[in-house]
Amino acid sequence: MTVQEIESKLIQVISSITNQDPAAITPDKPFPDLGIDSLGFVEILVFIEKNFKLQLISTPLNKQDFETVHSLASFISREL
Repeated sequence: MTVQEIESKLIQVISSITNQDPAAITPDKPFPDLGIDSLGFVEILVFIEKNFKLQLISTPLNKQDFETVHSLASFISREL
């Protein structure tokens, strides 16, 4: 799966969480600017674990990986 395909899936879930039009969500916009709060982060993490079959607790996920949709998609791509 490409980074762009992962970004698309993440944008869809973020759109659902924040009630925003997916077209308004760009891959390089910081998560706080998208209206993602701590509960939103948890929802995204659950989505990643279920849809990408990643156990995030056992990965080297760090703050820099969780700055934007693109950085998170790149992390997921590396871990798949």
